[in-house]
Amino acid sequence: MEIRHRVLLLVLVASLTGCATVHHLFGGGSSKAQGQTSAQGSTDDSEDSTRSGAQNGPQGGAQPGNGQTAQAPATGDSENPPRVIQPEVQRRKVKVPKIRSQDLEVGGYLGTLNIEDFGAHQVYGVQAAYHVSEDFFFQAEAGRSKGGATSFEVLSGIQLLTDSERWFKYYDLSLGYNVLPGEVFLGRNVALISSLYVLAGVGGTEFAGDQKFTVNFGAGYKLLPADWIAVHVAVEDRVFNSDVIGVEKLASNLEAHIGLTFFF
Repeated sequence: MEIRHRVLLLVLVASLTGCATVHHLFGGGSSKAQGQTSAQGSTDDSEDSTRSGAQNGPQGGAQPGNGQTAQAPATGDSENPPRVIQPEVQRRKVKVPKIRSQDLEVGGYLGTLNIEDFGAHQVYGVQAAYHVSEDFFFQAEAGRSKGGATSFEVLSGIQLLTDSERWFKYYDLSLGYNVLPGEVFLGRNVALISSLYVLAGVGGTEFAGDQKFTVNFGAGYKLLPADWIAVHVAVEDRVFNSDVIGVEKLASNLEAHIGLTFFF
């Protein structure tokens, strides 16, 4: 009987010992291993953070002895950056100068007029031009000359015209065109504006006591020493019907002159 009680007691002790061992193998052992693994991971993380902070140093904003890196403070808004300089500009009043267009050209000329059958004589006159554009212009002229004696009057001694009837007076209105505008170079440093032009128009001529319808045409060369003055050299022909010597014919009166004009 006593032996049975001892066997039961040993079985009970063995059972209790076996449960503790099983609990140790499945429960307690895994907890301990898990704790060791967590402790080792924390240690590794701390070492990595410390190493990273040591490498960054003051540039990364790391705190000594701390694994976390401090963030740099924001200096401004990226969309609206702060203005460094505040400009204070005082606006001044600008007065626009009134520049003259200088389209009007006025002047005079002096030259020689060959009056058909009455010889070549001095001619003088005035002219005015209005420049519509850089290419086209209108020009008005008025001049006078005095004819001499014809060959018939010299040979026969008979005067066909009185002294007052020998005055050759004309006026005309022409349309001109600048064919070759350009420049003339005087040396290396001086350049003058120049232009070759042609013109044609109509007008009237008073000669031999009669008024004649006249057609004029010609060409000229203009040189500008300054922007307000011009020198002209021109040749024109004035054509009209004449019957002064008793025969009606188309008289051609060739004129060459040099002029000086001013721009306004």
